[in-house]
Amino acid sequence: MTAVRRLVDRALTRANGRLPKSLVDKSVPDYVETEAVVRRRRQVVAVTSMVGTGLLGASLQTRPNSKEFYGLTAATAAAWIGGSVASGPLHLGWIETRSDKHVRPLLTPVATGVAAFGAFYGIALVARHIPPLRDAIASVLSYADDGNGPAVVATTLGNGLAEEVFFRGALYEAVMPTHPVLQSTLTYTLATTATRNPSLMLAGAVMSTVFGLQRRATGGIQAPVITHVTWSALMLRYLPPLFRKNLGD
Repeated sequence: MTAVRRLVDRALTRANGRLPKSLVDKSVPDYVETEAVVRRRRQVVAVTSMVGTGLLGASLQTRPNSKEFYGLTAATAAAWIGGSVASGPLHLGWIETRSDKHVRPLLTPVATGVAAFGAFYGIALVARHIPPLRDAIASVLSYADDGNGPAVVATTLGNGLAEEVFFRGALYEAVMPTHPVLQSTLTYTLATTATRNPSLMLAGAVMSTVFGLQRRATGGIQAPVITHVTWSALMLRYLPPLFRKNLGD
């Protein structure tokens, strides 16, 4: 029994060592940016924020499954990505395990996205019985219901990726070291106000906080990108049927 216990203890210790550290931990950047790079990044980020926000708001004022909708959403993603690339170097980041090893973020961000979806799905079960929230969520989901399947998936996931590249990449770097998690979250939430949809604003504020903590803990954009794409894919797959059934469609 003693030998078995030792084997179990070693296995548990090894498994615990592979777990990531908490999101409250902060990564220490291993690079230094020059004043010229910082200045250029901030200028590009300021312009991109205004352009991207305007395009985002315009895209959700169009008809679902229209050429205008797909054109504007593609333009929004292109603005986020283009501004990010033009702003300067971006970093993928690492997850530091409890045994002080560094690995690229993959499984942990996927698990985080699944957990976030579970929480939102539970909230949606309640929200569909509250008319103002139900109507706000249903208006967003109409773009999935009425749109072309592959095009909607590509649009949703592409914009999720692009948003993280900009807000947790270029913008996060531009506002460092002055509370970048808070500033990137507030800026993202303000951008969603252009959609005039309270459900998007609320979801954006909550998830942006999670993405910001991931960015701070890993030092790069890979973790928030994977989590955002995972969460978006599950929301797109499982939320429309839930509200369609609720509304009697």
